[in-house]
Amino acid sequence: MQAAPDALFKSLADPTRRALFERLSREGSQTVRMLTEHSGVSQPAVSKHLGILREAGLVDARPAGRETHYSARPRALVPLLDWLQFYSRFWHGKLDQLEDLLKRMDQ
Repeated sequence: MQAAPDALFKSLADPTRRALFERLSREGSQTVRMLTEHSGVSQPAVSKHLGILREAGLVDARPAGRETHYSARPRALVPLLDWLQFYSRFWHGKLDQLEDLLKRMDQ
């Protein structure tokens, strides 16, 4: 599942969700309990944040007995990278044009 850039930006706009995603990316699969221990927020809040990340396609959930293991899906960031590359090319072109204009004005 690949989410639209808007959904990805919205889900990662929250610093707690970004921290959860980053932690899962760095440390691998973890349960809600494990994530709650070092998050500074309650278990229900962590669960809610994970649900939003899951809806955006940024995490997978794998039930194992009474617990669910969550893991990051870094490839879900591809639409954001594409978006950033587009605007990076756009701004590089504009800055090159500005540089050319400033050089002509100096002559």
